[in-house]
Formats: sequence, structure tokens, C-alpha cells
Amino acid sequence: MNPDVELLHRMVSIPSVSGSEQELAGFLVRAMRERGFVAAVDEAGNAVGELGDGPQEILLLGHMDTVPGSIPVQIHDGALYGRGAVDAKGPLAAFIAAVARVGPLPGKRLVVAGAVEEEAATSKGARHLLQTRRPDMVVIGEPSGWERITIAYKGRLLVEYRLEQPLAHTAGPQEGVCERAVAFWEALRAHASAYNQGRERRYERLDISLRGMRSGGDGLTEWAELTIAYRVPPALDLAEVRTAVGSLAQPEATVHCRGEELPYQAAKNTRLVAALLSGIRTVGGRPAFSFKTGTSDMNVVGPVWNCPIAAYGPGDSSLDHTPDEHIDLAEYELAIRVLLEALKAL
Repeated sequence: MNPDVELLHRMVSIPSVSGSEQELAGFLVRAMRERGFVAAVDEAGNAVGELGDGPQEILLLGHMDTVPGSIPVQIHDGALYGRGAVDAKGPLAAFIAAVARVGPLPGKRLVVAGAVEEEAATSKGARHLLQTRRPDMVVIGEPSGWERITIAYKGRLLVEYRLEQPLAHTAGPQEGVCERAVAFWEALRAHASAYNQGRERRYERLDISLRGMRSGGDGLTEWAELTIAYRVPPALDLAEVRTAVGSLAQPEATVHCRGEELPYQAAKNTRLVAALLSGIRTVGGRPAFSFKTGTSDMNVVGPVWNCPIAAYGPGDSSLDHTPDEHIDLAEYELAIRVLLEALKAL
């Protein structure tokens, strides 16, 4: 098996749900050392490898963790199947392979970091790196497809809602707690729909999804809980969304907002983006830009480091978190070659 394919295969074979990345981190440190990196697990649990000791730091920041769900790891018809193959072990493996191929570069320090808890809405690994590193350029490891570069992500807001009331007979006139919770959800949907009128691009729209529903009672009271996720476009302030949520909730309901991330859009006219564009063309692709409707660690580190940044990596992001998650191995190789050319051009 090709060593770079074997690397990815072994990474995907190691379960690493958010909060349980230790085994994969240890494997990656050993794999990077074998390829000439100076590597270790840092205080947050990130696997970090460095190659070269120049003054200019280029950080390739991926993440090790995945969402739950076990998918049998197998190679079939030129694709590697398994949880995390696309999101985002494929991009992280491509980072390691590309840096190992290019080797030390004059004046550069190439750093590959596999972060923890990107999927957990805490971004624990990225937030630790904010305190310990000041890179000159950053590539975020997320699936963009080998011919595309992601330069923007929406923001995020998670809402936890709970409503409790005295129990009443179902044949009586009082509206049940579950019905009132559904009414709240429908009010939020109507608010988002009104905002989206006239906005055709998905990136410009306010997306809302119902992530969880729970209800119960003790014979005297009944309660209902909802978990709601917003994907917030750059034109809309998160404070406006919080205000709308609060105004639409019943007075006796409890509403808690968490997991806030501001939208972020990177500049196109940087040396980093130019190098990635050139790398795609050199390998034979036709480059294009993507504006993503989700979030990534770019939302966390971009505003703080304020340096050239872009997201890049092999894989079809529509397969993220799905039971059919798989990555085309030919595309994986192309992405490694693109990164190799881009690093040489910087």
C-alpha cells in the first residue's frame, strides 16, 4: 500500500470521537517523527509536528476528532470508507504527507497540528494554539475538494430551550408543554424565513435546524426541551439573533445560548491564496473559491491571528457526518501534490 494511503487508512481505523483523541494523537506523533518531524502531544492533547527552524511559521491546522458513528473501514473502487475519512482526517493526512515530501524549506518552519474537539463546538485544541503560537500563514484542514479553496464560513449560535408547566388533563383546554415548544420552534422558523426573503445564496441566508427534542414529567409538572442550531451569515449580527430568540420565547421559558462563533471571511489577495491557486493549476486543476455554510477552526483563529488564512483539503464535504463517508484516493493524492507545490511557492 502507498505509504500516504496507509497513513490515512490507519488514521481512519483509530476511533477519535471528540474528547477521545488520545490514541490517534499518539499514533500521529510517531508517524510524524518517522517522517522527520519534531513532534509531540501538547498540553491540550493536540498532535503537533514541526519541520524546519526558520523564522517564518506556516501552520497547517487540521483536526483529529470526528462525530460519533462507526463505519467499517475499507477501500472499495478507489475510495477509502470510514468515519473521519473526509471530515477531516483526509485533509490532516494530506498535510502530513505534503510537508514530509517537501522537506525543510529555507527560512520556514512548517508546522502540522491535529487539533482536538473541533467537532464538539469547544474548539479546545485551536483555542490552546491561540495562546501558544503566532503563525505567519495558516491553512485550515477541511474538505474543499482538491480544486477549491474555502475562504469563508458562516457563524454559529446554539440555543437550549426549556419550558415547564403544571400538568393538566389532555382533554382540557390548556395547551400542552410539547405543543407550546413546537409553537416556539415554528416562530423561530418564521423569523428566519422572513429574514431570508430575497436572499438567494445559501451563504447569505440564516439557516436554522432543530437538533434535539426531549420531554417528560413527574405527574405534577411536565417539561419540554429543544436544542436549536443557527448558521449565521456575515451580514447579520449574532446579538440580533439572540434578541429575536429571547423575544419569541414564552416568558416562563428558560433560554440559554452557547457555542457562539462569528462569521469569518479571509482575504483572497494574499501570498497564501496565490500559492494554493498556483498549486491547483500546476497539478492540472481549475481553481475556484468556496463559501461554506458551516463553521470551522478558521472562525476561531482567523480573527485573532489576523494573518493570511484559507481552508483546503481533499474530500466531498456533502459526505461529512454521513453513513456513506468516504474519500476518493486519487483526489487525496492530487491534494497532496497541490499542497506540495503551494509550500514550495511560499
